[in-house]
Amino acid sequence: MMGLFLALVLSAAVSLRGASRVLELWATVCELPEAAPAWYTGRLWLLRVGYYQLTRPKAPAAAWVWIIDHTIQLGVQKCLVILGVRLSALPAPGTCLCHEDVEPIALYPVQTSTGEVVYQQLTAAVAHTGVPREILSDGGGDLQAGIAQFQQAHPDTQAIYDIKHKTALVLKHELADEALWKAFTQQAAQTKQRVQQTPLAFLASPTQRRKARYMNVDILIRWGTNVLAYLAQPRQPGEVPVTAEQLVAAYGWLQDFREPLQAWGELLQIVETTEQWVRSQGLSPGCAQALAPQVTALVRTARGHRVAQHLLTFVEMESAKAAPHERFLGSSEVIESVFGKLKRLEHHQAHSGFTGLVLAVGALVSTLTHEVIQKALETVPTRQVRQWCQQHLGPSVQAQRQHAFRQLQPEEENQPHFQQAA
Repeated sequence: MMGLFLALVLSAAVSLRGASRVLELWATVCELPEAAPAWYTGRLWLLRVGYYQLTRPKAPAAAWVWIIDHTIQLGVQKCLVILGVRLSALPAPGTCLCHEDVEPIALYPVQTSTGEVVYQQLTAAVAHTGVPREILSDGGGDLQAGIAQFQQAHPDTQAIYDIKHKTALVLKHELADEALWKAFTQQAAQTKQRVQQTPLAFLASPTQRRKARYMNVDILIRWGTNVLAYLAQPRQPGEVPVTAEQLVAAYGWLQDFREPLQAWGELLQIVETTEQWVRSQGLSPGCAQALAPQVTALVRTARGHRVAQHLLTFVEMESAKAAPHERFLGSSEVIESVFGKLKRLEHHQAHSGFTGLVLAVGALVSTLTHEVIQKALETVPTRQVRQWCQQHLGPSVQAQRQHAFRQLQPEEENQPHFQQAA
């Protein structure tokens, strides 16, 4: 029952309350004698398993890779998460790293983060795995400063910059100041506002991100290319409840961006080919030479040549940090995926600051067997989880809000919101 509850939440994307209801219905249909667990009981199981996975001894190894990043929510608090995998346990070339491949190493909630704070956190994490051979990050300012300080104390540790963030930086350099790109994104956003409540909404552009917007320009470029292709093909009778004139009126402006979209598509192909290579092959000495033919085959313009050479130089420099016959990890997408899964699990709570559910990070990775669940629930009491939450998290933003409103005087709460005019 415990394993099924956790599998529904972690593997089937069912909410905590939904998992409780599923098991209740299942018990009714199958006429089981056991009572279905309440959602809060299941939540405590999840936190105890996450705490166990986070704190249990890790297998000793000479070379670990640490994947580090901050996750933030409402409020000033942020959490440094460190996931790890041994270099010897990296998936075979051609295979991407997944959640089951990594171990939770450390979780550090803090009010403020600086290079010195990150250095202290990394130093504390050494107790779990020993000094890592590689630290992979997105190059954030505090992370970069902390890693640099850590490297001074441990010269054998190499810092690697995540390939996805590097390509996003390259695209930002190419597109941020381009007038045509600005005009394209503005018109796409304006068109979305005009058509989203009309029959033309099926062609509306994707929502543009405010932060890290150059990490998902691919969907915007593909949207423009696909809409142009759709406008060019003959209409089928009864296909959509709009006329050709309506389509042209709403999306005809894309014709002015046909050539720019082709040019941006070239950059996108170069970037995605590089990302996929590093994601699946890793970084090893000489790998840039193996990547070069695939990237240069996509080059059609001087701009594309410049971007291709920039990325190949980056891959060559990063891969040179590995020793002969050594292969480093080059993509931190696994930790980004874990953060996304955590926020899905937290649902609306993700907008109220960190809660104890952040401990679920430990349960979201590695392999969760029945033996692991049994060991976790036997060795980690609920009291220990609550103590960790009180020590590291304190009251959530939502709890502070409730406390503040609870202090209101009864007469203030009972005052009418509107006073009738005299």
